Amino acid sequence: MSVFGFDPRVERHLIADEGEVIVDEVRKHWAAVVGAVLEMCAAVPALILLAWVPQQLYWFPFFLALFLFLHGLWRVLQARMDRFVITNMRVFRVHGILSQRIATMPISRILDISVHTPLIGRVFGYGHFVFESAAQDQGLREIRFVGSPDQRGATIQRVIQRSGLRGPARQMGRSEQFDTAPTPTPAPQRYDPAPQPDRYDTTPQRDPNDTAEMPWWRS
Repeated sequence: MSVFGFDPRVERHLIADEGEVIVDEVRKHWAAVVGAVLEMCAAVPALILLAWVPQQLYWFPFFLALFLFLHGLWRVLQARMDRFVITNMRVFRVHGILSQRIATMPISRILDISVHTPLIGRVFGYGHFVFESAAQDQGLREIRFVGSPDQRGATIQRVIQRSGLRGPARQMGRSEQFDTAPTPTPAPQRYDPAPQPDRYDTTPQRDPNDTAEMPWWRS
């Protein structure tokens, strides 16, 4: 059982009759709740102020400590109820404590994924996803505090590849890779016109329409 009984139960949002299955369910990295935990811890010094404030002002450090603790606890629960889910058909985000909100994006609409890893994120192993999509769904524009961001990004790319939205790159054969010889250029064909009669030939030409018999000395 989950802590405090809070769990978004992402399985109920799957389209089971269409064969949708979870490829990866991403929880917030623990770095996302560090500020909230520190806020809860700040409630202790607030209570210590009771030793120095007048009795008529006891309510102030008491309510201050209560506010810090409850507000920090609320932020922890918000991070715990925030899930980013990768399936074989889409990606979607489920978040919210009392009221739950869902933002979804089909795999076919993902145009690009940018992974921003700050310096402290490189040390502790988390990053932020920025999605570029055809619809620009605001709920999935940025997913923060993703653990192992490079592996998660590769998982999304693998799902896109397997869905057939991006065809495999054509691989060159071995003969194409190493055949660097230039293709011989065929020699140009020369135009050979029909032979023309000699312009200095004075022999009279016979008219083909002349049916008269030629003398025997001209034959």
